[in-house]
Amino acid sequence: MSDKFGVLGFDHVEFWCGDALAVANTWKQALGMRELSRSDLSTGNNKFCSIVIGSNDVKMAFTSPYPTNIQDQHDDHTSDVDGVLGFDSAAAHDFIIKHGTAVRAIGLRVEDVHAAYEIATTKGNATGITKPTLLQDHTNQDQNLLVCELGLYGDVVLRLISDTKPTTTTTTTTESTTTTSSSFQGQYLPNFKDNDDDGSGGGLSDFGIASIDHVVGNVPDIKQIANKIIQFTGFHEFAEFTSEDVGTVESGLNSLVLANNLENVLLPINEPVTENMKRQSQIETYLIHNQGPGVQHIALRTNDIFKTIDKMRSRLSSTGCGFELMRRPSDGYYAELPSRLGDKLTKEQYEEIQRLGLLADADDQGILIQIFTTPVTYRPTLFLEIIQRIGCEIDGPSGEKEQKGGCGGFGKGNFRELFKSIEDYEKDFVK
Repeated sequence: MSDKFGVLGFDHVEFWCGDALAVANTWKQALGMRELSRSDLSTGNNKFCSIVIGSNDVKMAFTSPYPTNIQDQHDDHTSDVDGVLGFDSAAAHDFIIKHGTAVRAIGLRVEDVHAAYEIATTKGNATGITKPTLLQDHTNQDQNLLVCELGLYGDVVLRLISDTKPTTTTTTTTESTTTTSSSFQGQYLPNFKDNDDDGSGGGLSDFGIASIDHVVGNVPDIKQIANKIIQFTGFHEFAEFTSEDVGTVESGLNSLVLANNLENVLLPINEPVTENMKRQSQIETYLIHNQGPGVQHIALRTNDIFKTIDKMRSRLSSTGCGFELMRRPSDGYYAELPSRLGDKLTKEQYEEIQRLGLLADADDQGILIQIFTTPVTYRPTLFLEIIQRIGCEIDGPSGEKEQKGGCGGFGKGNFRELFKSIEDYEKDFVK
């Protein structure tokens, strides 16, 4: 066990963007999600508009700053509201100009924010962005959370969240599992107004997206960033891939996956390989258009990828609102897939994988089925992955079955096919 402070799992991802309402509505439609909560002028917040969407355990917030000239119109709640994120409107405007729609914060649930911040900054040399702060709802002082922020890479922060009540940790002989009781009953953070509508009457259907599987960053130098993160979190190396595993004949990358003890927080990091390559790596393309390091993609886990992708494709074709998926692999890929994976999948599953243009791979413990979107903004930067993991069941703290993190690996057998499809997508604007 290597974690320097207790990390329980992903809580949310926050994006900063130019129009939170428009972007959130697009993503909500594209992914079959619903609005969970919001903070904006209607809730007494004159610094930013933030719309939170989600399904099951996924929460994604989209935040846009209001013009600075309206922010002098303070009301009684302004100090409570802007204390939620320590929000700096000028910095948010600069972030959006620099990166476009991009991930600002990766939110993690931890056992104790105060202890985590102290350990990370004093012993781990982490860059403190926001000191531990008690977020207290101005309508109900019993509803509160502790939050702090640490620099991760580029302009992305690691946002740590904990309850103000004690946390209970249960350890089995093979796995360590942590649970916590929370006094906060809101959907996102204090001073956000929750949406009580479950979405059932709004014409939206749940596409089955269940949780955040992993969040991937692109950086110029893996070693420097990984060592920094390991130093202040204690995360361990979960997997590593080199250019020989990943690259095509034209370009390549190196990748390292970091994980917490529970292995339910997976943070892969990519760097470009430039030596002896014929063309610009997709990671270089990202770093140029994002103007520095940042989150490349978010993997969203589903328990039925066939249903999820069917619904995503149907939503896009019927309404024109949705995300394009990366081009399907070659016929040769599907012809050799059964010989590579054998009887780990059924004949019907192989047929569905081919019909939907999915990728599949396996390790010695489980199966991975995945597909990627094309970039979801106007820049060739941020995209999404939809993923299903099959197998790797372990006993949970109460005897129930749980799936081990990273089951089925990270699609090493698909890297070349995936990388080639991205290169094909970029061929019109990358030489």
